[in-house]
Amino acid sequence: MKDFLFKPFEEMTEKDYETIGFKSGLEIHQQLLTDKKLFCRCPAGRYSTKYHAEILRHMRPTLSELGEYDGTALMEFKTKKDIIYRINRDTVCTYEMDDTPPFLINDDALDIALQCGLLFDCSIVDELHIARKQYLDGSIPTGFQRTAIFALDGKIPYKNRTIDIVQMSIEEDSCREVSDQGHTRVYVTDRLGMPLIETVTGPNMRTPFEVAEVAEICANIVRSTNKVRRGTGSAREDVNVSVEGGTRIEIKGVPKINRIPLLTYYEAMRQWNLLRLREELHKRGITKDTFQASSEDITKIVKKAHYLPVRNAIEQGLKIKCVVLKGFAGLLNWQTQTDTYFSKEISDRVRVIACLTTIPNIIHSDSRGDNLLSAEWQNIKRSVNGTDSDTLVIVWGNEQDTDMAVKEIIIRAKEATIGVPSETRQALRDGTNGFERILPGADRMYPDTDLPPTRITDERINKLKEDLPEKIWISNEWYIKLGIPEDTINDLAISKFNKLFKFLLSELKIDPTLAAVVLIQFPKRLEKMKFDTSLITVEMMKEIFRAYKDGLLTRDGIFIAMQKSITKGKFYSELLPKPVTSKELEVIISKSEEEISAMRLFDPDKRKEILLGHTMNKVRMTVEGQIVKEKIFNKS
Repeated sequence: MKDFLFKPFEEMTEKDYETIGFKSGLEIHQQLLTDKKLFCRCPAGRYSTKYHAEILRHMRPTLSELGEYDGTALMEFKTKKDIIYRINRDTVCTYEMDDTPPFLINDDALDIALQCGLLFDCSIVDELHIARKQYLDGSIPTGFQRTAIFALDGKIPYKNRTIDIVQMSIEEDSCREVSDQGHTRVYVTDRLGMPLIETVTGPNMRTPFEVAEVAEICANIVRSTNKVRRGTGSAREDVNVSVEGGTRIEIKGVPKINRIPLLTYYEAMRQWNLLRLREELHKRGITKDTFQASSEDITKIVKKAHYLPVRNAIEQGLKIKCVVLKGFAGLLNWQTQTDTYFSKEISDRVRVIACLTTIPNIIHSDSRGDNLLSAEWQNIKRSVNGTDSDTLVIVWGNEQDTDMAVKEIIIRAKEATIGVPSETRQALRDGTNGFERILPGADRMYPDTDLPPTRITDERINKLKEDLPEKIWISNEWYIKLGIPEDTINDLAISKFNKLFKFLLSELKIDPTLAAVVLIQFPKRLEKMKFDTSLITVEMMKEIFRAYKDGLLTRDGIFIAMQKSITKGKFYSELLPKPVTSKELEVIISKSEEEISAMRLFDPDKRKEILLGHTMNKVRMTVEGQIVKEKIFNKS
């Protein structure tokens, strides 16, 4: 293994990531903007924590077609969870509860998905086959998610190379988790069954920043259709990370793209340090074949312990058990991520699988002095036949949970002799991550027998191509050549006004910068003023620009016309003020002069500037400021 120590995040270079063999890919989940759900006719997009009933379920694994159980399913089964679903009758029907067969797939959702596949230059399948993907974490009440691959072998340009789009799937969304404590997990079902697409890239990204940049590009590609949902929770990234000698680790459900660089940096650090830990174990002669561990019930031995969590457990009649990891002395303090140690790898397994969720849920002899007294540790070591080269791990809870915890502690310690176990990990706010579950395999997928295949004809694809937006990298190149403001380029490429922008330039001969500013920056200004900019339509903006082209509106007048149109719900010609002639402008200026003369001015030298502002307030919609300025400042 290369001799490399991780630098702080800010100091890592491309060469450093090359040295450790950093590789990363994405699995991007994006909700589609449809009225109905994917396999039933319940409304989509109605979020609410209100519920009318609760349903209790217990999940059990099923055999794959090859007669095998998926590792993730078995792990979830070990947890013995009570899964509670909070049901709102306005958003959920009997289909989601697995009491009614599915409807045929939502054609609107499939059309949006196919258009996204075309934008990624994918090959579209000619027949769609629905499969079932097991989910025993309870996030889907049926225990499986209906999913179908609709596109393969795509690509997008990035820097001086291309990023592979391995496949794209259309599938139904899962429940939102409310809480997970002990053996009870609670879900709200408002987003359950909503259609989404999953876009899987190749492991082509070489640094954490490249991962975030590619995620942004992929997000913008599907947003350019204006047929996907926006806002919190509508898009979620799973990030796959590995280093040389490591394995693919999936960081699940990253909610914001800007969190990806730090998350992937810490995961690369974790894998690298776990590989160094394996080397240290091998130096000590501990391999998967020589690994030794034992466990004992030490409840009676620690019944007078001073450490409060252990003392409370004793008072509650719980069991205290000790695992002896032979030859592991000092290694539970082995750093994996910044301020994170190997002991957390073990604690996470105990928390997730044994359901001992109150932290701390373990203590260990490598951190003696922070918990039990030295004399107490010595007493325990003698009773379990431990030595100074061993590490003792103590866990407490009921009989069933501590039995499971002991098994998981031993499993995770033994995995350290192998290297990096394949896991799905949870993104934490500080950029580090924690164990969520064993990484799923192919055994959790099997055909769905409730739904027939769906033919995807050339006619359907050709019709969808007619309404396809231009690829964003082509649009962006054109915008750059036009010289429009840099802060409007990306937003315009994914805006519902991107086709209107072309029309304004080609048909109305509007200045590109003005068009871009009005279509992108003006709505942002209106949002700050609490206007509902979702009410601005393409037709509304087309009519406003026609009025500007005909000389009925000024640039500032466009902004005011947008305000009035939002308020009225439509652009009316009656919203336009009466045009001001040159003579009428002179009268207005004279009237403004009279009004200013009656004012007390703090700075008389600014009289003309004040007059300009006062006059513009009256004619802003119909007379350009430059014309008014010339009238005032050129007046003798």
